[in-house]
Amino acid sequence: MEKVIKVGFVCFGEVNTPIERLQMKHDEALGVLRGLGYEVLDGGLVIDDPQYETADAALAKLQGCDPSCLVVCVAGWVPTHAVIRVTDPWRHVPMLLWGLCGWKENGRLITTAEQAGTTALRPTFEALGYRFKYVYNIVGKDYPIGKIRAFLDACGARTALRSARIGTMGYRDMLLYGTQYEGNSMRGQIGIEVEPFEMLEMVQRMEKLDEAEVAGGIRFVRENWVFKKPCDDSVIERGVRYALAIAGKIRERGWEAVTLIDVDGMKKLLGFPPAMVFMLLEHYCGVLTIPENDVMGAATQLIMKHLTGQIVPYLEYYEFFEDSMLIGVPDFVPKACTDGDVTVLPAAFGLLSASLLNVSKVKTGYVTCARLVYLRGKYHMHVYTADAREPLPWNEFGWDDPAPQLPSLQVFPDSCTVEDFAQKVSGQHVIVAYGNYTEAIRDFCALMDIDLVM
Repeated sequence: MEKVIKVGFVCFGEVNTPIERLQMKHDEALGVLRGLGYEVLDGGLVIDDPQYETADAALAKLQGCDPSCLVVCVAGWVPTHAVIRVTDPWRHVPMLLWGLCGWKENGRLITTAEQAGTTALRPTFEALGYRFKYVYNIVGKDYPIGKIRAFLDACGARTALRSARIGTMGYRDMLLYGTQYEGNSMRGQIGIEVEPFEMLEMVQRMEKLDEAEVAGGIRFVRENWVFKKPCDDSVIERGVRYALAIAGKIRERGWEAVTLIDVDGMKKLLGFPPAMVFMLLEHYCGVLTIPENDVMGAATQLIMKHLTGQIVPYLEYYEFFEDSMLIGVPDFVPKACTDGDVTVLPAAFGLLSASLLNVSKVKTGYVTCARLVYLRGKYHMHVYTADAREPLPWNEFGWDDPAPQLPSLQVFPDSCTVEDFAQKVSGQHVIVAYGNYTEAIRDFCALMDIDLVM
């Protein structure tokens, strides 16, 4: 079950404004936040009373809240000192500075001077070093729900990553450079703990598996996957055994994402491509998966998962065109991103004869593509949006004829040109989420001191 994002909420107004009006505005704003699905702890209404009674009461209500974000809601003009009385003990928490607005009555605009309060607070928050986002309502317009949700989701992702773990079986498959990670900054700045484990341990665990569970796994595959050609049960059983062994380790360690040594490990030493294993790990554990010890890709998956709530797949760049790029995978795509049945094909590639390849169709739609990279002591996030369509007919050279069309998309970027993208691309693997999440990514990067590259 996904964690609910916890939000602290305090509403502010001036002592001379009628309390009934301030309370009405407080109640409406609080209802908006709760309607978005956040767990909101209400600190109440604070005014600039001389003894700070309402401010201290709000602090008492928020005590022990441990929120991902503090929403500082301004319902009318309020002297800055009354707000800082409440916010400064929470300076370690990101804040949303939210100005409400006036209303129309008898053909006239009526205002409680909300933006007098927020425009005094915005530079003060900046001077005090708060991490915050400033949003405001406009008379007669809808609430800025998109901006509010983006920031609160970014704050939730920041909190979630502090306890997130990635498991990596092996390290630096094929001696790749871009999949490596810097452990101290990954834990200290991003929050993710990366835990290596050995392939030998998984082989040893296979000897202790429950045979009934193995049989159940074989049955699941036969009943839920569509086979384009006959496949021997021995191939399926082998994949189920590897998946069950790794799944036990995932549950023990609480990993949210896992990456395996592929070419130099499972293929070279065990003679078994791990595509089927990845597919089953999603089924058994709901875990994010990526091959080739791509820890940076797995970290990107975790960020995007907590920003979007999606199981986000990895895809790989194959070809560039004038207005689009072909991205696909040579092994598997998660069920959550499959358009139609999970379809598999027993196929041979190069020296590998016992291979079960996922050839499912990938969902199309509007996508946000992202990749975290660590360059010269600094994290960067390369992001673009695109229209993802069914790809042109194609196949990768080397497969037995008739060569399969791999799971893939043709993406037409609209936030950049292909040439602009090519000069900023940060790795061969990219993480794909369905929808436009650029604002949430922008807010997340600002909170985490990550340079956004678009």
